[in-house]
Parts: sequence; C-alpha cells; structure tokens
Amino acid sequence: MKNTEAILVVPGTMKIQEAPMPTPKDDEVLIKIEYVGICGSDVHGFTSGPFIPPTDPNTKIGLGHECAGEIIGLGAKVKNLRIGDKVNIEPGVPCGKCRFCLEGKYNICPDVDFMATQPHYKGALTNYLTHPANMTYKLPDNMDTLEGALVEPAAVGMHAASRADVKPGKKIVILGAGCIGLMTLQACKIMGAAEIIMVDILEKRLEMAKKLGAMEVINSRTSDTVTRVKEIFGDWGADIVFETAGTQSTAKQTPLLVMRGGKIMIVGTIPGETPIDFLKINREVSIQTVFRYANNYPMTIEAISTGRFDVKAMVTNVYDYEDVQKAFEESVNCKQDIIKGVIKVS
Repeated sequence: MKNTEAILVVPGTMKIQEAPMPTPKDDEVLIKIEYVGICGSDVHGFTSGPFIPPTDPNTKIGLGHECAGEIIGLGAKVKNLRIGDKVNIEPGVPCGKCRFCLEGKYNICPDVDFMATQPHYKGALTNYLTHPANMTYKLPDNMDTLEGALVEPAAVGMHAASRADVKPGKKIVILGAGCIGLMTLQACKIMGAAEIIMVDILEKRLEMAKKLGAMEVINSRTSDTVTRVKEIFGDWGADIVFETAGTQSTAKQTPLLVMRGGKIMIVGTIPGETPIDFLKINREVSIQTVFRYANNYPMTIEAISTGRFDVKAMVTNVYDYEDVQKAFEESVNCKQDIIKGVIKVS
C-alpha cells in the first residue's frame, strides 16, 4: 500500500507527497482515512503557520484533525475494535498521568499530543494513520464516515453547552454562526434550550442557524446586537452568552448582553488582549473559557446517530484530496459561501 500526506510547505502552500506506511504499536489501530473536516485552526495554520511554531525549522507540518475512516490493521493488544470497523478519533492524545488527566480533565493536559500541533505536527490529511485504540471510536451502523469526521467539532459544542449547564428555560445568545457556533446551537437545543439568538455578519450562516432551530437571528452588520437582544429578551439580557466567533469585538460585547448572575462562555480562540469592563459584570457574572472537549465523544456520537444532531446539513463544500490547495484557498477567500468544508481522502 502507498501512503501520502498533505504538508504545509510554507504558509499558503500545501503539497501532497509520499509518506512512509505507518505500523500500529501494540495499543494502536491503523486507519484508512476517508474524510477530514477543515477547521478554523487549519485555515489559520494554512495562512500563518501553527499557533505555536516548531522549534526545528525542518519539521514537517501537517493539517487536519477532524477525521474518520476504516480500520485496516490492529496492534497486538487491541481487543475492542476489529478490522473493517468504521471509526473516528479524538485527535488529542493526553499523557494519562498528570493531575488533569487523573481528574478526567484530559483536554487541558499540558503534554497532550494534538494533531497538527506540537510536539509532532502530524496532520490527518493522509491516506493512512495510526492512533491509540482507546481514543478511537467505532461508529454506529447508521452513521457514515462523513458524519464521523464531524463528531470532533460537534463535541466542542457539546462540551461548551455542558460546561454552561444549559437547561430548558435559559435565554441564550451565541455570537458567531460559523461551524462551532452552529454546533453549539444544536447542543443547546439537545439540552432543552429553546430561546436562542444567533448573531453573525453573513446571511448564509444565519439562514443555516434558523434551519437548525435558532429562535431569532441578528445580522450585526445591519442591526445593533445589544439593542436587538434586549428587544427580544428584555433589558436583563441573556442567561448565557457564548462567544464562538473568536474576535476581540464580539468578546468585548459579551458583558453588554449577559444578565446579572449569568454566564459568559468563551469558546472561540481570541488573539491578543481584549479589554473587559468588569463594572458591567460585577453582579456575579461568571466568565468561563472552553477548551476543546473531554468525555464528550460517546454522547455526541449518540446524538448524531439518533438524528438529534444534524452535522451533514452544515457541509457546504466537499473537496477531493488532490484539490487540497484549492480547498484551503477557498476556505480563506470564500468565507461568505462556505459553512463547513470537508476533504474526501478516499
């Protein structure tokens, strides 16, 4: 079998090149990759390189971490999976020994090996990869590998909604109707919330938000977000405000939208420093950051397989593996048209 991998040669340029065929260790599986989702962090990596650059300039940098495929090989000690299983993976492999791992918060393990980042920068855009069996999940028979690849971003939304303690009756604002915002919307719906306002500047995303169950949508390019939220929810504002856009401007807006005793959930990756007027939230408002997910894959897979979480509806663009350069260029230049892009590897 021949293996290849898509490598970031320099920011803005991807190249598919030959790669060694990986061999699974005793506790690993060998997966033939079928689909890889394009994440916002991948787009950032394509345009600017990794958030944390490798110390060795000769390090090969791969992209992609949202993936699914078929098991074609098993390590000697793997008992819970079989050849032919359709699977997806959690792309972050924690150390399993530190305080955070032992407390079940393995997503904040300081030594996690996360795909396309340090320490190894190995991406999922490859024909074949190996992965620990305990971070690999067999998909239900009624789920395909396109859905399987999108469990990863869906788990981010599930984790955010869980951390926010979303319940029926809560008034919710989600700033940003990109992939993660829409995943968070669906997670909030699953947890019983009905009064959800989505905010974005792109009409196509807001249309998708309405389709997926948002009560109201606000185009912040044509309407004042704070005024409209308070017209809808009243002067107190929202119980929970999710920031998923990853911008300083939306983060600065959160104190103006949350009610006394409410919660601000920072889900997006926001660069630089963001000034917060704490006088506006000194009535016991909680600010919580959200980092990836932990212990959320089983519930997310179950929600998708039972039809309560629709990830396929968000896929607007599917690219062939050979068109990886085009896929990333369009992800950068056609944001108004793309909600979720996916690369079909095989």
